Amino acid sequence: MTDLTANDQPGQPQLMLQKVYVKDVSFEAPGAPQIFQELGEGNSPAPQVQLNLAHKVNPLAEGVYEVVLSITLTCTMGERTAYLAEVEQAGVFVVAGFGDVERDGILGSYCPNVLFPYARQIISGLIQEGGFPPFLLQPINFDALYAEQQRRMLSGEESHPLNS
Repeated sequence: MTDLTANDQPGQPQLMLQKVYVKDVSFEAPGAPQIFQELGEGNSPAPQVQLNLAHKVNPLAEGVYEVVLSITLTCTMGERTAYLAEVEQAGVFVVAGFGDVERDGILGSYCPNVLFPYARQIISGLIQEGGFPPFLLQPINFDALYAEQQRRMLSGEESHPLNS
């Protein structure tokens, strides 16, 4: 990893990805192995998948930020949990020389978008290696999510993304 500062050319906008890494990962199949038999039965409830998505920004140095994209995928069959997959995919980004609004947009939309394919690959592998049918996590529109977060922040429903 290179130096954790953003002082190459002051005032010149910089956007660089320094590092991508898995910060935390977890997979649970609390009903295994019985749940596998239920999956094959025609009269069992259809699996329902719930996705929870979040991200946080941690300043590391001047113009350097850790962005952590958290994805939790819970698959239930009726009242039973088939599996729970959680991933915190992180990256270190240099975002310097931008105005506050541009910087926040980059950290709130662009950076999670960069991290998402890595997290999606891990989630997919966890589920398949856990003995369940493959699951393809659909693309996510981080621009729309960020715009909604900004709308909520302006209406007083959420705190500022860098203060969460």
